[in-house]
Amino acid sequence: LRRAGVSVTMVSIMGRTKITGARNISVNTDILIEDIKEEADMLVLPGGMPGTNYLRDHEGLAELLKKQYEAGKWVAAICAAPSGGLGFLKDRKATSYPGCLDGIPVGEYTEEPVAVDGNVVTSRGVGTAIAFALKLIEVLISKEKADEIAASIVYPV
Repeated sequence: LRRAGVSVTMVSIMGRTKITGARNISVNTDILIEDIKEEADMLVLPGGMPGTNYLRDHEGLAELLKKQYEAGKWVAAICAAPSGGLGFLKDRKATSYPGCLDGIPVGEYTEEPVAVDGNVVTSRGVGTAIAFALKLIEVLISKEKADEIAASIVYPV
C-alpha cells in the first residue's frame, strides 16, 4: 500500500505501540486506537491467532468498524480476521482462513484468494497477502495502479 502511495497508519489496540505477534515478530505501530483523530478511507484487520481474538473483543475497535461499515466505507480483513462476528458478512460473498467462518453468517463462502462484496474485502491468509494488498490498491486507487505495483514486485497477474 505504501509503495502505491497510500497513507497507512498502523494502530495498536494493546495500550502500547510495540506489538509482538504470534510468531514472535515485533512491529512498531504508529498510534494507539484511543489517539485516532481522523476518519480512514479503509480499516484493515490483520489475521492470525490469538490477535484476531483481541481484535474481536476490543469494544472501541468494534464501534469504529461499525461506524466505518455503516458509512459505506471500506472494511478489509485477512486470514482469521473476517471471523470478527460483527455481522458484516451476513449477506456478502467472503473468504477467510479455512474453517474460521464456520458458524459465522456469510452470504456466500468462496475459496477465492480475495473476495470483494460491496464495501467489504476479505482474503484467506498469508499465502494470499500480496493478492489482498493489490486488491486494496485497486479499490482505493485503480486497477492500473495495482497492476503497476504488481509488475514492480514481479508478481504474476
